[in-house]
Amino acid sequence: MNGASESPPAPPQKLSIELFDPPKAKKHKRNKFAFACAILASMTSILLGYDIGVMSGAAIYIKKDMKLSDVQIEILSGIINIYSLLGSAAAGRTSDWIGRRYTIVVAGTIFFAGAILMGFATNFAFLMVGRFVAGIGVGYALMIAPVYTAEISPISSRGFLTSFPEVFINTGVLFGYVSNFAFSKLPLRLGWRFMLGIGAVPSVLLAVGVLAMPESPRWLVMQGRLGDAKRVLDRTSDSKEEADSRLSDIKEAAGIPQDCNDVVVSVPRGNHGNGRGVWKELLLHPTPAVRRVLLAAVGIHFFQQASGIDAVVLYSPRIFAKAGITSDTDKLLATMAVGFSKTIFILVATIFVDRVGRRPLLLSSVGGMVLSLATLATALTIIDHSDPEKLLRPIVAMAIVMVLAFVASFSIGLGPIAWVYSSEIFPLRLRAQGGSMCVAVNRLMSGTVTMTFLSLSNAITTGGAFFLFAGIATVSWIFFYTFLPETQGRGLEQMDELFEEFKWKDGLLHSKQQTNDQSHSVAVVDRQPLA
Repeated sequence: MNGASESPPAPPQKLSIELFDPPKAKKHKRNKFAFACAILASMTSILLGYDIGVMSGAAIYIKKDMKLSDVQIEILSGIINIYSLLGSAAAGRTSDWIGRRYTIVVAGTIFFAGAILMGFATNFAFLMVGRFVAGIGVGYALMIAPVYTAEISPISSRGFLTSFPEVFINTGVLFGYVSNFAFSKLPLRLGWRFMLGIGAVPSVLLAVGVLAMPESPRWLVMQGRLGDAKRVLDRTSDSKEEADSRLSDIKEAAGIPQDCNDVVVSVPRGNHGNGRGVWKELLLHPTPAVRRVLLAAVGIHFFQQASGIDAVVLYSPRIFAKAGITSDTDKLLATMAVGFSKTIFILVATIFVDRVGRRPLLLSSVGGMVLSLATLATALTIIDHSDPEKLLRPIVAMAIVMVLAFVASFSIGLGPIAWVYSSEIFPLRLRAQGGSMCVAVNRLMSGTVTMTFLSLSNAITTGGAFFLFAGIATVSWIFFYTFLPETQGRGLEQMDELFEEFKWKDGLLHSKQQTNDQSHSVAVVDRQPLA
């Protein structure tokens, strides 16, 4: 009897260890196929980044060549963000109609046409037409990249992979700065045309690369193509069990019975992902959970741009001129340092977003932004009230360092996490339209900031403008602290549950409790045998 009673416990313990140890090891190994898909999709974001970066330097030469005023330069630089609203508004419906993958092709094609038009522009009006076309392409690209990447990514690395769009925005900015420096020695009428026209190259590469990408498994399920969706999930998940779990969650969200495993099925009316009724559910009659998801997603994108990042990136040569740098070449070199700072720290963020979590990175990032903006504003104010012939070198150096510190702080948290967070919290049926609304708010605020920064600086001084941005960043820290729960480790189809009974007053308390609950649930699961 003793032998019989002792033998049964031993196999389960051994079985439990054998079953659960390998998956833990696999979590540290990136899914290479999902990684490649995320890179290709996120390359669309290079289009926006390049445009922002290249316009910072090209504007110097366009102003000289076409004899434009500061107001015209403001409009020319920032109007693409307003135009992109049209693209982002159309992208949600387009991606539900033709799929996420071919929407990326549409984005690249439109931007290609815009870049060619800008490169051949002969006057201000012609340039504005090119900006309009390119803006439509940018709007498409900004909406579709994070949505596709979130839907293709395994849970273990979703934060890492969905931060790629911001990585490529920064890469595009850096390429734009390098392009400025490389073509700055050409004759005046040729230099800025090459700067703008060369932007057509990445859009062509993007259209070719997309042929190697699979369609989003969530879009495939919404079309009733379960067989195709299962094949994609098997290739983009960390394990067969995760692929089955993701498919089950998507089927539930799409209203497909769990016991339905046909290759092609009929999707219940209203769940085809074609956008019917989505705007009504999103804006007119949202549930409490959807209302809070919408406020959180729109809020993080509003504050991302309202804190002034695009003003710094786009007008950094003017900011460095205000700080005492006079040579155009030196301004462009200092601006390249901004691009390198942004790119390096966004890469750091991709490493930590799935390890540390969204909230810690976000709050520390915004805290650093507040300090660097306040210090930069103070330094610029001192410079404004100093004799230009007797500028203190430490104050000038401090202003330059604070510009770099600001973009670094932004890139390590708020920059990538705004896209990560908003792409993962919307329910499946609302994800495309919710994503396009976030892009619309993001671009509207970016356009507002970039089209008013020079006028604002003239009205309240450059230092005053940065004090204003520091105040906005402070308000954003309070909003994130009280309103955004941690989403790390949650499946996309579990977000509705996370936001269901959230009260805004206990945001921090809820986040801590959620983190503890997740840790406890992981510990419990690791101790249970498989069913």
